[in-house]
Amino acid sequence: MSAQALPLEISPREYHPVKPLNPEEDFRIQQCLKDEGNLPQHIAIIMDGDRRWAVERKLPKTEGHRFGRESVRDIVRACGQLQIEALTLYTFSTENWSRPEAEVEELMQWLHESLRDEVSELHENNVSLNAIGRTDELSPTVQLALEHALAKTRDNTGLKLNLALNYGGRSELIDAFRKLAAEVAAGRLAPEDIDEEQISGALYTADLPDPDLLIRTSGEMRLSNFLPWQMVYTEICFVGDVHWPDFRRQHLYEAIAAYQQRQRRFGG
Repeated sequence: MSAQALPLEISPREYHPVKPLNPEEDFRIQQCLKDEGNLPQHIAIIMDGDRRWAVERKLPKTEGHRFGRESVRDIVRACGQLQIEALTLYTFSTENWSRPEAEVEELMQWLHESLRDEVSELHENNVSLNAIGRTDELSPTVQLALEHALAKTRDNTGLKLNLALNYGGRSELIDAFRKLAAEVAAGRLAPEDIDEEQISGALYTADLPDPDLLIRTSGEMRLSNFLPWQMVYTEICFVGDVHWPDFRRQHLYEAIAAYQQRQRRFGG
């Protein structure tokens, strides 16, 4: 869809950047992906381009975040239907605090509303919510909504939806090393016993497999401090011509299909 001003009265749920798939076609595509085998167990997404999307449509930058919520809904539903084990979304980075104060406040409000409004559907769809990052530094209202959502979905056994909130890859490594250093100082761990397994076990993602597939929208071709330890062998799909608010399950299916054609060597 070409970038153009949107009617003022349109809502995110009414916005369709691509023609929605009918249920029969959607089921057929999902079945083809499943039949191909080798579905990624863990998909990570850098949801980039909200602000550029809004600027191109002459909207306030915060509207890009609001419209991006519909992309999140569609991708979470599709991953659940595909029986993907884990989906990690780069939701708010440690660097995002440097944005204008009004935008940060809007992002905190968006997070609060999303956690509050989406938890019922997540629970109904058997999604287990998790959060990684320094979540204790988020606003009190977001922390409260997050605690409620985590508790409500804790025992679910379907898709593991992992939100990276106030997350930075280097911060995660610092926290992991501090945890291991404390174990050494307490005499519970010998320095020579620290190996890759020990470090992986000290990360926020200790209970998750490493991502098999990373998707980044909107044209940037970098990791942006996202899961640097976990993604050393992750296959990467840069979707250069689609901003996050325009990303839908059709784009997800294309990325998965491309992943399935790759031969992963893990350095071998």
